[in-house]
Amino acid sequence: MFEFTELVCPMKRLVILASITVALGAGSVFAADAPSGGQPASVPVNGIAVVVNDEVITKQELADRIKTIEQRLKAQGVALPSHSELQTQVIERMIVEKAQLQLAHDNGLRVDDVMLDRALMRMAEQNKMSLQVFRNQIEKDGASYAQFREGVRDDILMQRAREREVDSKVQVSESEVDNYLLAQKTDAPKNQEVELSHIMVRIPENATPEMLAKLRARAEGVLQQVKSGGDFSKLAATFSDSSEGLKGGSLGWRQLDRYPQLFIDAILNLKEGQVANLIKSPNGFHILKLTGRRTVDQSAAGIAQFHVRHILLRITPTLTKEQAIHKLEEFKQRLENNGAKFEDLAQAFSNDSSAAKGGDLGWIYPGDVQEFDPVINAMKDGQISDPVETAAGMHLIQLLGRKNDEASLERQRQMARQVIRERKMDEANSDWQRQLRDRAYVEIRRDDK
Repeated sequence: MFEFTELVCPMKRLVILASITVALGAGSVFAADAPSGGQPASVPVNGIAVVVNDEVITKQELADRIKTIEQRLKAQGVALPSHSELQTQVIERMIVEKAQLQLAHDNGLRVDDVMLDRALMRMAEQNKMSLQVFRNQIEKDGASYAQFREGVRDDILMQRAREREVDSKVQVSESEVDNYLLAQKTDAPKNQEVELSHIMVRIPENATPEMLAKLRARAEGVLQQVKSGGDFSKLAATFSDSSEGLKGGSLGWRQLDRYPQLFIDAILNLKEGQVANLIKSPNGFHILKLTGRRTVDQSAAGIAQFHVRHILLRITPTLTKEQAIHKLEEFKQRLENNGAKFEDLAQAFSNDSSAAKGGDLGWIYPGDVQEFDPVINAMKDGQISDPVETAAGMHLIQLLGRKNDEASLERQRQMARQVIRERKMDEANSDWQRQLRDRAYVEIRRDDK
C-alpha cells in the first residue's frame, strides 16, 4: 500500500553498527556522526540505549524523554507505571519516531530555520505570549529551549513525512460518500460528541497465529484489570502501543462520526464509565472506555455560516512578516478612524483574487479557512480583526454577518468526504507506523556492551 525507502543492506548495516559501537562503546564520550538532521556533528552521550537501522538513541536521550513524560503524567494526575514498564513504552515510541525521521531525511525532507522560527512564533502567539516570554516559560519549566526547538523541528518533519506517505494517498470515493450520508439518516445519533480512553495492543505485520493468540491473551489480561477497577490511565501508560498511551490513553472529545466505525459500534450503547468488549482491527486489539457523552449545538455540526471580507498581504523577499503586520495594523487604524473604506484598501493592496470584489469572500463555513475560525468566533458583526496568519500570508478580516442555514447538498457531501478522509487517515497512519516499526532493524541494549 505504501512506498518505503530501501533499508540499509545487511552487510552495510554491520559495518555501520561496528563503527557506531567503536565510536560509542563503553568509556567513549562522543558520537562520530549525528543520528539526525539539525544536531551537531559531535553529540555527548552516555552509551547506546537503542540502535534503529543505522542510527542510535543514546541513554541520555532516553533518560531525558522518560523524565519529560513522568513530569507530564504527574501534572495530569496519572499514576506512574514502574520505571521499567515506562522505559519499555518510551523506547517503543522513540523507535517509531526515529524511523519516521529517517524516512523523512531519506526522502530529502528538510525544515529550515525560517520555517522553524515561524512555527515557534505561531506557538507563542497561540499561548498569547511573545517569543521571548514563551522561551522564558519553557526554560522556567526546566527544559532546554535548544532541545525544545529541535523537538519542534522533528515534529514538523514527521508531520511532513506522514503527509507525503499517508495523507496524500488517501482517496475517498463518491460511493463512500453516498453510503456515509445514507447511514447518517438511519444509524448513529446525530450531533453527539463522546470522549474515549483507549488502550491498544499492537499486532505486528505478518503475525503468526501463535503470536496473535499471545497478543489477544495479553489484551484480555489488561481488559480484566480495567474491569476490575484498575486505573485506566496508568494501564494505558503501561501497556498501550498507541500514540496516546503515554498521555494516559485519552482520545479527547470528538464528534461520534469522527471515530472509526469499529469504535462507534463498540461504544454506541455504553453508559459513561463503562468499558467495551475487546475489539480487533488490522493494527491491534483495542480496549475502549466511554468517559463522556454530550450533545452539541446544531451550529457546531457545521451549518453556521459567516460573511467575511479580508485583505491579504503575502510574505515575499521584499515584504517580511513584520512589515506586513505593521501595514495591516495601519489599515485597521485608518478603518476604525473612518479614514478609509475596507473595499478600497482591499482593491488597492490585497494580494488575493477577491480584491476585485473589495475582499469579499462571501459566506464561508467553519473549517474553510481553519486559522480564521477562532478569530471569527470571538468577533462581533462589523468588527475588524488584528492581523491573522495563514499559509497564504497575513490577513485583516472583517466579519459582516453570521447565520445558521441548512447546508447545501454539495456542502453535505464535502463535509462527509472530510469525515471519511479523517477516519481513513487515522487508520492509514497507524498502519504506516506499524510497518515502519516492523521493517526497521532494532537492537535494544539492555546492558552496556
